[in-house]
Amino acid sequence: MEGLPRARPPRGGQGHPRQGRRACRGHRGPRGRRSALNSRKGGRGRRVVLWRHGQTAWNLERRFQGSTDIELTEAGLAQARRSARLLAALRPDAIIASDLSRAAATARELAALTRLDVTHDPALRETYAGSWQGLTHDEILAQYGEQYTAWKRGEPVRRGGGELETEVADRAAPVVLNHADKLPDEGTLVVVSHGGTIRTTIGRMLALDSHHWESLGGLSNCCWSVLGEGARGWRLLEHNAGTLPEPVLGDDA
Repeated sequence: MEGLPRARPPRGGQGHPRQGRRACRGHRGPRGRRSALNSRKGGRGRRVVLWRHGQTAWNLERRFQGSTDIELTEAGLAQARRSARLLAALRPDAIIASDLSRAAATARELAALTRLDVTHDPALRETYAGSWQGLTHDEILAQYGEQYTAWKRGEPVRRGGGELETEVADRAAPVVLNHADKLPDEGTLVVVSHGGTIRTTIGRMLALDSHHWESLGGLSNCCWSVLGEGARGWRLLEHNAGTLPEPVLGDDA
């Protein structure tokens, strides 16, 4: 996958983060250098980093959170601090975040390093899933097995009587696009949100049919995906990453 332009030192005199750590899905970042995630080939060269919040107790229990406000664990806070050190090296121009505490606390770690204010927006909250919220994965399968299976097939399902995935995209994607439009050329926006909301937002920004959004897969805690702007619109450059990326060297660069 392609990458961001060469990372600049973060604002506020912070040092460069360590490189070469293992990404969330086995991808390794560059060692001893910072490489581009995207060379500008049209458009304004803007980038959107969609960053999932750190670990919570309900994540560990495989309990569906949805719009329930659950705080980070100590491990989740450590994840946010570690990831913030990496993302600060990209010198983001703006940070927006869900107002739920797990996302707000994650965003706060990056804000402390970059000295940027965080704009909180409830439109970036996780999917409201009604009666699914608070249930474990096994309990959902036992009580709502048919509904769960239909959702995994890509059918429009109001999980637990809550929101459709397209409705989540309807509220979240315009917020991201509005803030991205305010960026300078080659600017970077960091969006701190939730796994389901990030996936639906990516699907909408890439103009994918909603039936195929599930194919994007999930994000691990405190990992991120990157969209870059090119001549034909937004392009997925990184998905479920946990290190700064390596360049694409080859025919598809």
